[in-house]
Amino acid sequence: MTVYVRSLETAVPTTKLIQSEARDVFAAQPGLSRLGSRLVTTCFDGAAIDTRFTAVEELTNTCRSENPQFYDPDTGLLLNPSTKVRNDIFAREATKLFVEAARAALQAAPELDLLDITHLVTVSCTGFFNPGPDYKVVRELGLSPSVQRYHLGFMGCYAAFPALRAAKLFCESDPNAVVLVVCAELCSLHVRTSNDPDTIMGSALFADGAAAAVVTARPGAEEAALLKLDHFETVLTPVGEDSMAWNIGDHGFEMVLGNYVPHIIDDHIVGALQPLLAKDPELAGLPYPAIPHWAIHPGGRSILDKVQSRLGLSDAQLFPAREILRSYGNMSSATVLFVLKHILEQPLHPDNPHGGEAICSMAFGPGLTVETGLFTKLRQAAAGTRDPGLAESAAAGHPKPAQDRMPAEMA
Repeated sequence: MTVYVRSLETAVPTTKLIQSEARDVFAAQPGLSRLGSRLVTTCFDGAAIDTRFTAVEELTNTCRSENPQFYDPDTGLLLNPSTKVRNDIFAREATKLFVEAARAALQAAPELDLLDITHLVTVSCTGFFNPGPDYKVVRELGLSPSVQRYHLGFMGCYAAFPALRAAKLFCESDPNAVVLVVCAELCSLHVRTSNDPDTIMGSALFADGAAAAVVTARPGAEEAALLKLDHFETVLTPVGEDSMAWNIGDHGFEMVLGNYVPHIIDDHIVGALQPLLAKDPELAGLPYPAIPHWAIHPGGRSILDKVQSRLGLSDAQLFPAREILRSYGNMSSATVLFVLKHILEQPLHPDNPHGGEAICSMAFGPGLTVETGLFTKLRQAAAGTRDPGLAESAAAGHPKPAQDRMPAEMA
């Protein structure tokens, strides 16, 4: 049975961080050692990021609050709120992103009614609350109360792949299934000033964003589908368990992102791809650059550099991942879906005017875990927008309940 992605949409908060401005704030903190200050400058400048988005309005110099909790622009000091304070904001602000991305994905599939959604899979590793985001999406959008709900929590940057894999399995077991997958992450909630290199790197890389996809194998789905879900694989590298981790501390979640991670990926990326490509005999014998598209999770610039060098990929093949990193930073689980959307929005190759372009995708996370997927691009997606202002305008046209819903324009 063939399973398709009918729509794929993204959303970000309205507050934009300029990387150079954020660098200057972090570098000016009074508790930094001389080495720490140099590391801040090196990490922020070397991240290949221009802008990021955050749900924490306080992290900008333009926001004024009577009781600042994250950043006081009058003193220039970064503050250190408790995990509870951070998580309370997650419950409020992540809900908005979950709903916004999900609504956009549904609007982009106007032939489907809200009550057509049979399964919902939500993903996040940057906060917890219950009733959780799965519940909030059902209530806010007016989905059926009998929707089967699943939440994948605290898996990290690779979690979009288990979510899509679960959606594929649901559709294969129930030909009538329509699965809504939504990833939303508020990584910026957990930034803090520190002399610790891992913490500094996290502050230089991570950002907030959400992405949602509608997945189905219903008859006729291929007529408007963007993507075919072909194969998935999971590989644990033999080393690296201590090099990438995500722990809960008293003052937010604590990232462990060792500088050896790119070297682990460099050593094991070929082995991680072998079981995936073995599932497609046409691709298994090809050199890596012969696969047209590569949707790589941009965990950081050095990771992309290692992947490109080891696999011999062209600058054009890495452009989608680098462009998402440059404009949005690392949004954990949502990021690889931003990269896939970027690839889908590009015109089909003249040799494939009717679609059928292979995409090899991968993401990395704690463990060290390498999740990989093979997809087929079927058509060019309508060029959407990830600009928050326009996203807010689109969100104003909420989907109506199924019995009243009129066809919506492609988001």
